[in-house]
This record gives sequence, C-alpha cells and structure tokens, in this order.
Amino acid sequence: MTVPDLTADQRRAALLAAVAARHRRAEVKAAVSDGSLSVGEVLEVARREDAVAKIRVSVLLECLPGIGPIRAAQMLNELGIAPSRRLRGLGVHQSARLAERCAAGVR
Repeated sequence: MTVPDLTADQRRAALLAAVAARHRRAEVKAAVSDGSLSVGEVLEVARREDAVAKIRVSVLLECLPGIGPIRAAQMLNELGIAPSRRLRGLGVHQSARLAERCAAGVR
C-alpha cells in the first residue's frame, strides 16, 4: 500500500484530527480511572465515536482501579477476548459479558 501524496493543508488537517482523537481517548481513559465512566458507558460511546472505538480492551481494563496487565490478561482470557482486540471489534455477546463482569466487580 502506497502512502498518498498530501498537500500541506491536508497533512495539517490529518495531524489535527489525530491529536484530537488521542485527546479524546485520553479523556475516556481518565474518566474510567476516576470512576466517572463505567465500562458499559464506554462501550456505548464506542458505538458512536470512532476515536473511542479504537481503544484496546486490555488498555481499557488496565484503566480500572486495581487492574494491571496480568489481571487484565486473565479477564480477557476468561471472557474469550483476544488481547489485541479493540472495542470496535467486540461482538454483541463479548460486549455484554465485559460490561456485566466489570459492573459486578472486577475481582
């Protein structure tokens, strides 16, 4: 796949869009960390916002208090979700199980 030739304005617009997407993902992860957003709410937002849909499930789980890389990997394994899966790639049943598991407590 070749990289398309972009004008300076197109490149600048793409860079601004990328920065905005990174900021939005950081906002969502911070909101999950401080408890103002639940995993279920993030899954709802991911259906509407492309930037949020690109968050890896493992990264989202690691934002939860008390969850590190090891526990996040265990949860993904128990739920049958691949470690590289992004929110956009979750099926209906996987999303429901993930939201249910996190709402019930992640321990």
